[in-house]
Amino acid sequence: MSIIENLTKPAHLIDMDDIIREGHPTLRQVAEEVQFPLSDQEVILGEKMMQFLKHSQDPVMAEKMKLRGGVGLAAPQLDVSKRIIAVLVPNPEDEEGNPPAQAYSLQEVLYNPKIVAHSVQEAAMEGGEGCLSVDREVQGYVVRHARVTVDYMDKNGEKHRIKLKGFNAIVVQHEIDHLNGVMFYDRIDPEHPFAVKEGMLVIE
Repeated sequence: MSIIENLTKPAHLIDMDDIIREGHPTLRQVAEEVQFPLSDQEVILGEKMMQFLKHSQDPVMAEKMKLRGGVGLAAPQLDVSKRIIAVLVPNPEDEEGNPPAQAYSLQEVLYNPKIVAHSVQEAAMEGGEGCLSVDREVQGYVVRHARVTVDYMDKNGEKHRIKLKGFNAIVVQHEIDHLNGVMFYDRIDPEHPFAVKEGMLVIE
């Protein structure tokens, strides 16, 4: 049974055992574009990836399934070298602890995503970045574009264009990097990991 066949079985829930870790050659490959119309497996894989992110953000399911929390997942992290990513970025509670009007600021499965424009300004997360495929902490600013415009296809073959900034832009760039064989720590300056370039936005 192929990897994608196993991942898309009706009863299968993606967990940490399905996620390959740094050092695995698939994480350094350039993934292949998917062709439309998508196969049933490619549609189901996208749905299962989104389901994993929801489980990872649910305290009960995450503990039960022993999941690390995540806001994004790319198919190559499942050893499937296809250009598919899922992103799920929750909105924060308000100051009084009430749930947000909209649960997520970004919730999408993107097929063949491509950055078509970006800001000159750069940005990095203040606390650095983590990755479900990296089991160690890597400190330093992961330098990315502060704003990006991304084209992608949805599961129905409809083309979309979204403009992202802040954390959402960081998340999508991190996942698209996986499609190109790039790990987040490749973007940390090895000699000056916390150097702030002129004009760089540091996101809390």
